Amino acid sequence: MRVFAHMDADPSRPAGVTRLDWHGPLDGDAFTHPALFYRDHTDYLAATVPFVRAGLDNGEPVAVAVPGPNLTALKDAVHDDGVLWLDMTEAGRNPGRIIPGVLRAFADQHPGRRARIIGEPIWAGRSDDEYPACAQHEALINAAFRGRDATILCPYDSSRLSETALADATATHPLLVEGDRWWTSPHYAPGQIVDTYNQPLPQPGEVATYPATWFTPHTLTDIRQWAVGHAARAGLSPDRQDDVAIVVSELATNCIDHGDTTGALAGWTTADSLVFQTSNHTPSGRLDPLAGRLPAPDHQRRGRGLLMVNELADLVRTHTDGTQVTFRVHFTLPEAQAR
Repeated sequence: MRVFAHMDADPSRPAGVTRLDWHGPLDGDAFTHPALFYRDHTDYLAATVPFVRAGLDNGEPVAVAVPGPNLTALKDAVHDDGVLWLDMTEAGRNPGRIIPGVLRAFADQHPGRRARIIGEPIWAGRSDDEYPACAQHEALINAAFRGRDATILCPYDSSRLSETALADATATHPLLVEGDRWWTSPHYAPGQIVDTYNQPLPQPGEVATYPATWFTPHTLTDIRQWAVGHAARAGLSPDRQDDVAIVVSELATNCIDHGDTTGALAGWTTADSLVFQTSNHTPSGRLDPLAGRLPAPDHQRRGRGLLMVNELADLVRTHTDGTQVTFRVHFTLPEAQAR
């Protein structure tokens, strides 16, 4: 499926189509965030190689965070050790860590300079559980980088991704690129995508629930022990058991700090993951979509808990319905990693 017909063959091409010039911001804004639609490696390299080389010609810091096969192809084509190369299937396994741990981490290392990044967080093979978090991530990049001097190019494989993913890309990116042309997206509505994927999380059939419903600092030790016990029985390594303890403890602490201290904690396993979930009522019943997705200033001593949750978990999903906030975290089981 194609989001749009090939422009050179379509007399009804969108208004305002302009030839690419990767040496500057496409539309003159400080922050530029185009989606690139490609069909194969030829298409991919025809756009991404000039994008990288233009950044190097400009003296800009350049980072590439894309899935392994695309990373190898692009790295072989560019041949430049001055580029930061990252496998997005590892660095961005959890979409919630991409903004703080990849995009902002790189841009913030180069204050006063325009950062140029290729980020491909959505690839064929992303699970149904992962995709809503991916779409929200793409929408939230616009708020996280508003007014900053940066260009982030996001490739989309139009021959393998779903119609939904391709349509969502036109809502999460203000600019669209195909071949050697770009134009402004008529469907740009990132806030709508954030709201669309604020979905109730489907409940499993059998769960183990933590026996207490009142979280206090004095219950955190018991909560950690309860979570680690489930992690050990699920076969997670000692290191990952430690990560589980930190994540579940931070989620319980978040209930204490931002809710009414009552909460529900549950855990279960799926075919691929060990899953934990916290739910609690909050005074506002809302959650800032960027919570846990922005780097904390060096002087900030508190408020890093959700950053750690995103850093350590393999997937983080959230839902708020106006009365309570739910966090669900996934840890990949060893047998699933081996597949």
